[in-house]
Amino acid sequence: MPNKRIDSYHTRVYMNGRDLGLKQAEAAYIAEISTRTGQRIEAGTHQPNRGRLQDQRTVPDPLADVWEDELEPMLRRDPRLKPMTLYEYLQDKYPGQYPQVLRTLQRRVRTWKALHGPSPEVMFELRHEPGVQGFSGFTELKGITITIAGQPFEHLIYHYRLGYSGWRYAQIIQGGESFVALSEGLQNAFAACGGVPQQHRTDSLSAAYRNMGGRRSKNLTRLYDELCDHYRLEPTRNNKGIAHENGSIESPHGHLKNRIKQAIYLRGSADFTSVAEYQALIDAQVAKLNQQCQTKYEQEKDHLQPLPKYRTPDYEVLTAKVSKRSTIDVRCILYTVPSRLIGRQLELHLYHDRIVGYLERHPVVELPRKRVSGKGKRRDRCINYRHVIGSMRLKPRAFIYCTWQSDLLPNPEYRQIWEQLKAQFDLEQAAKIIVEALYIAAVQDKEQAVAVYLQQQLQASSLTLNRLKKQFEPPQMKQVPDLSIEQHSLELYDKLLPSCSVPAEPLPAPEPLSKKAQALPHVDPLGIYRIPSYAGKLVLCGILTSLVRNEGPKKRTSSAKTCSHRSQAPKRKKFYQL
Repeated sequence: MPNKRIDSYHTRVYMNGRDLGLKQAEAAYIAEISTRTGQRIEAGTHQPNRGRLQDQRTVPDPLADVWEDELEPMLRRDPRLKPMTLYEYLQDKYPGQYPQVLRTLQRRVRTWKALHGPSPEVMFELRHEPGVQGFSGFTELKGITITIAGQPFEHLIYHYRLGYSGWRYAQIIQGGESFVALSEGLQNAFAACGGVPQQHRTDSLSAAYRNMGGRRSKNLTRLYDELCDHYRLEPTRNNKGIAHENGSIESPHGHLKNRIKQAIYLRGSADFTSVAEYQALIDAQVAKLNQQCQTKYEQEKDHLQPLPKYRTPDYEVLTAKVSKRSTIDVRCILYTVPSRLIGRQLELHLYHDRIVGYLERHPVVELPRKRVSGKGKRRDRCINYRHVIGSMRLKPRAFIYCTWQSDLLPNPEYRQIWEQLKAQFDLEQAAKIIVEALYIAAVQDKEQAVAVYLQQQLQASSLTLNRLKKQFEPPQMKQVPDLSIEQHSLELYDKLLPSCSVPAEPLPAPEPLSKKAQALPHVDPLGIYRIPSYAGKLVLCGILTSLVRNEGPKKRTSSAKTCSHRSQAPKRKKFYQL
């Protein structure tokens, strides 16, 4: 019987020919092999070693003298030893005898560990149910330097992902892994997702867990506990130091960062004009990833918990009093605020990227949040010349000796202008010019235009304080034109009144203003010194009619008897005034 285990093309063709009754030579010709090969195929000896292990080495073993006596006992004692360590051991002990055995040693150690070494940890594939778990984590974009307007931008990326569908959300975070960053990113992710899962899993974030080694009864921080209660979340985390337990977010970190890097490479530049432009690039890449799991996301949305009616605060609250220097001190950073707030107590809301100040529940200032960078440095300043330049304009010499002098100048361009001013003018005149320039830049919002003008005038050596003021003198307010108003005749207003039985009388012509009104001798002094008009007659008719209809004044009740002694003068006064 032919060997059915042989499956090469030529063997099959040869055996098919022999089955059809062809001779060996004819079948070998059709299969394009020799007659001798056909004979070996039929005898089953054309592949004598197929499937058999080699019973001897083809080349001598270069480690035969040291493997069993030295190297293998070392591996049994400590399997953590690496091939390079063993190779260096041989080079030190037997110099020149084992020059090219590194690759052989790597293969031998790998085989030994597979046969006799410890068993590695098994990674089990987990099943995710819809609407059950959401994963959060912070990651850093390494291998590429992001700049904002030419300045290096230190940041993290907050990444949220649903376990079942793989839907994700990403946001730029300025600063470290703080609770404020976690709270804002997580709540923004819930709002973008449209629902809340049952569990929220993270690694051992210090913003959410105390990580005190079990020395406290409750390992959740108070703020994170309140956040989870507000969204009806069950907080979970992986064991400290074991990142693969949170692999459902750690592995997608790499996919997201790879897409962001590729988009930046395609863009041709890692410099962005603003943080918003950089965030827009990340949003575009996240949207492309979400398109791949849109079907499963639509299925998972029905299993998510509904969002609460309002968000929980995603900021820290501090208070600070504005000093007489128009500054506040927040987390070892000195900030300037508008000088009108000097002496007032502000409530500060600290976000991860900004600080918002409130005065009696009214937002009065918003500051970019700054963080200390550099080893051994604890304090820093965030000075905005727009906050104090109005007061400094009244005393420009203060700029010369101000400790914030360099910080008051908004950019390196203005610092260069200040050096040129000191070279061309005396110190006091230079201070007046730079303070006036900063005041114009702040009031008219022309920082760049003022800098360009100063540079041009300094190059031409024609800069003066008066020319600077005249160049940026605000346009005069247009004078309000004189209005010509035509006075309508008073007879037109009488036509608007309803008709009455009293005939209308024409109004007399108004007397000129220069003519003084004279009192008539027969008129009661309590009356009005004017001629009765048609409107007055209508009012009088109404009063008399009501008196006749009611048959005189009614008697007062017992509760009003105490007022019966009042005179009738007020009624007479009202009557005469009509």
